[in-house]
Amino acid sequence: MKKKDIKILLVDDEQDILEIVGYNLTQEGYKIVTASNGKEAIAVAKKERPQLIIMDVMMPEMDGMEACENIRKIPELSNIIITFLTARSEDYSQVAGFDAGADDYIAKPIKPKLLVSKVKALLRRLKDETTSSENLNVGGIEINREEYKIVMDGREIVLPRKEFELFYLLASKPGKVFKREEILDKVWGNEVIVGGRTIDVHIRKLREKIGEDLFKTIKGVGYKFEV
Repeated sequence: MKKKDIKILLVDDEQDILEIVGYNLTQEGYKIVTASNGKEAIAVAKKERPQLIIMDVMMPEMDGMEACENIRKIPELSNIIITFLTARSEDYSQVAGFDAGADDYIAKPIKPKLLVSKVKALLRRLKDETTSSENLNVGGIEINREEYKIVMDGREIVLPRKEFELFYLLASKPGKVFKREEILDKVWGNEVIVGGRTIDVHIRKLREKIGEDLFKTIKGVGYKFEV
């Protein structure tokens, strides 16, 4: 996908942030749309269908966490890449962000060149999806790469992008032991800096959403990981 075809939604209640970030990304060739709060972000996302949302956490009317959770519940928007750009860099805040369905968490302040680099790394996943679209069927579990869903015994389980990619990775290599560094590289990209608890949070969420029985089934046919 060419840069001119990539649409990025910037969400922040501070106009100067929208202007600065928007200017730097526009200079890179991306198309930029904006919103000033979470409620507006949902409406703009429905209309514009961006590939990436960069969103502040603390905003009026509806904060970023709630907006992210709501966007993930909308089928046609559930696979949008979402990253928070916020001054709240505490571990518990980052964990809350991942729990809300975010793909990444970028702390303010950040230099424009580094922000652009991280945006490129996030958008690289769009290319990865087009080259890694093979569906898997293992142990009676169907994993649909294109629709981001898992089917087991007729039961459909829909996962957010990062949780699905993590699950897909574990299920794609029978008998392979995945180390933390490799998981971060394959799922998050080696240019994206994430907190040390990122994998732990996503593994916990996978266990909660797909159930221990399904998780044990995957491990039972030879899938292991080291974190």
